[in-house]
Amino acid sequence: MNKEQEEQNRKHILRYINSQDLKQFGLIPELLGRLPVVTYLNTLDKEALRAILTEPRNALIKQYKKLFKVEGIEFEIEADAVDYIVEKALEYKLGARGLRSICEVVLAEAMFSLPSTNEKSFVLTRAYAAEKLEKSTLVALKVA
Repeated sequence: MNKEQEEQNRKHILRYINSQDLKQFGLIPELLGRLPVVTYLNTLDKEALRAILTEPRNALIKQYKKLFKVEGIEFEIEADAVDYIVEKALEYKLGARGLRSICEVVLAEAMFSLPSTNEKSFVLTRAYAAEKLEKSTLVALKVA
């Protein structure tokens, strides 16, 4: 095994975990007996998070477009803003569920204030997203 393979194995050591390891770690056998399969999941990368945010039939971005449309507002999001949200989810190590939290923080004010104005469109930019996220308490969730 070369040095690069050893480094990869060390980096992803959890993929080799088994029930005996969990027992030695301190999980009680009664609990381990209820786990038919022990496995490890790789973290999502930037491309996967971006796809989750934009591609499925019920993707978050599509949901927000519908919510704004109900209020008569055309919602658009710049590609840069999508990248920013994905970068923050990776930085905070929040994964796919973190995408919704970040979107809520970024869009909450617009969702509640725009319907009472005469605005008929809203474009989410990277600058707007950064401003709203930096002002929020979500920054405190950043995992070390």
